[in-house]
Amino acid sequence: MSPTRRGLLAGLVLLTGTAIAACSTTETERSDLDVRAVAARDELFRTVPAAREVAEKSAGVLVFPSVTQAGFVVGGQYGEGVLFEGGAPTGYYNITGGSFGLQIGAQSFSQVYMFTTPEALRTFRSTKGFEVGAGLDFAVADIGTSGEISSSTLQKPVVVWIFGQQGLMAGVKVEGQKITELTSK
Repeated sequence: MSPTRRGLLAGLVLLTGTAIAACSTTETERSDLDVRAVAARDELFRTVPAAREVAEKSAGVLVFPSVTQAGFVVGGQYGEGVLFEGGAPTGYYNITGGSFGLQIGAQSFSQVYMFTTPEALRTFRSTKGFEVGAGLDFAVADIGTSGEISSSTLQKPVVVWIFGQQGLMAGVKVEGQKITELTSK
C-alpha cells in the first residue's frame, strides 16, 4: 500500500473512531455544551443583528459553538452542538466531516443552522445521521454591505451561519458534513 493510501486509511479510521466514541454525553457535558452554545449564538447575534431576526422566526436553531477542522492531505472535522426550539435546548448533536486533497493546517469555527420552517426541522429530526445538503435545500448566510441578509437566503428552509474562524486553514466547507444525535451516557 502506498504512503498516501495508508495516510488516507489511517485518517478515515481515526475520524470514524472519534465520531463513534463521541456519540454520547453526560449531564455535566450537556450543561457545559448548553453554556457554550448560548455564548456562540449570542456572539452571532451581536456581530450580525439580522441573524437574531431569522432565529426568532425559525422553528429550530442548531448551534455548534466550536467545530475543529484539521488536515494534511487527509482532513477531518468534529464538533458538538445543541438544538434550541423556542429558546430551550431540545437535543444534542455532533457534526463530523472528512476531506481529501491539497490541504494543510487546522482551524476552529462556530456554525449555526437555522431551520426556517417546521417542515425543515421535522425532516432534520426524522433522519438519523443527517447529511448536510443531502435532504434539505440550504443556504450559507449571505450578508450584504448593509448588514441585511439577502432575500434569496431567507427563502431556503435551512440557513447556515459560519463565524469566528481561528487558525491556519483556508476556507470552511459545508459540504461533506454529517450531523448525528448524541445519546445520554
